[in-house]
Amino acid sequence: MIRTAKRLDTIQEYYFSKKLREVRGLMAQGKPIINMGIGSPDLAPSQEVLKAIQAAVLENGAHQYQSYQGLPQLRDAIANFYKNKFGVTADPNTEILPLMGSKEGIMHISLAFLNEGDEVLIPNPGYPTYTSVTNLVGAVPKYYDLTADNGWFPDLEALAKQDLSRVKVMWLSYPHMPTGATATKEQFIKMVAFAQEHDILLVNDNPYSFVLNDEPASILSLPSAKNVCLELNSLSKTFNMAGWRVGFVLGSEEHINAILKVKSNMDSGMFYGIQKGAIAALNSSDDWFKELNEVYGKRRELIYKLVDKLGCSYDRNAVGMFVWAKLPAGSVSSEEFIDDILYKKDLFITPGTIFGSNGEGYIRFSLCITENKIEEAIKRFE
Repeated sequence: MIRTAKRLDTIQEYYFSKKLREVRGLMAQGKPIINMGIGSPDLAPSQEVLKAIQAAVLENGAHQYQSYQGLPQLRDAIANFYKNKFGVTADPNTEILPLMGSKEGIMHISLAFLNEGDEVLIPNPGYPTYTSVTNLVGAVPKYYDLTADNGWFPDLEALAKQDLSRVKVMWLSYPHMPTGATATKEQFIKMVAFAQEHDILLVNDNPYSFVLNDEPASILSLPSAKNVCLELNSLSKTFNMAGWRVGFVLGSEEHINAILKVKSNMDSGMFYGIQKGAIAALNSSDDWFKELNEVYGKRRELIYKLVDKLGCSYDRNAVGMFVWAKLPAGSVSSEEFIDDILYKKDLFITPGTIFGSNGEGYIRFSLCITENKIEEAIKRFE
């Protein structure tokens, strides 16, 4: 019998992989399931993006191996995007590395900076991949609490009182997933100072800045941030390119080179056409963001009506492509709540518990669903 690696004992199949298999099974039985669980954009990229990839596949050399660091034009586009949108200056030759999705970056960063036994500060609630990748590389998850009472921001004073001597990396995600909370400049300043004081690499995962958010922000806009910070970003949500797998990481030359050592041993470069499409996306006009947010804004208002039907509460100041809702007092657990709705109303919603223990008592709705489908869901509760 061939035994699997011990590292697989530390992780489980990704929740959505398992749950969506059940949802598909119900649909195969003829159930009219409406899926509000996963944040996979249902809208298409812009026509400029689609034309760019179509034209690129006919160019000479388009189907050859590409540079591990991506096209120079792509890195330039990323640098210009960060300069124009966030006021961040980054050298496209040394401080930017394109990735095949930011999820890949989580693994690459972990492999580049974590030794077995190192500790990693992970938000609770937060993106489950931070934990699974930490376990896969043999590091140790060390969770820090995020709560509504503290605006879903870490209590840095309480954290500083803990033994942080083995902590090497701290994961952030602002705008925060799943709650939609944002961080102010003052809060970012405190985070950078905390990382400097405790010699921790701070990684902000920032794919939601332009979805229903009037004040996009990057932690790298702070003068000294690059010394202790990396920032991941992605074209999946902002430009409806989730299946294209395009992301990137920004940071100091030293940190980027460390990640490149890992990446260059794990792939042979991103497809040329995808890179050309990504360049077109990053050069999008402000009209693109305005039109996108008009669609999501209408959907969010309808989701609010659905949430009201369920007796849940929510924060209208939250941003991003999800609505994070608190269950009514005295409710069953989050997973029991969503399963009851799935089986009785044929509606799939994400339980907050998949993001950590502090997600208990909450559920999450995706805005990646048409207005007609949301209206249909509302009718099922009338």
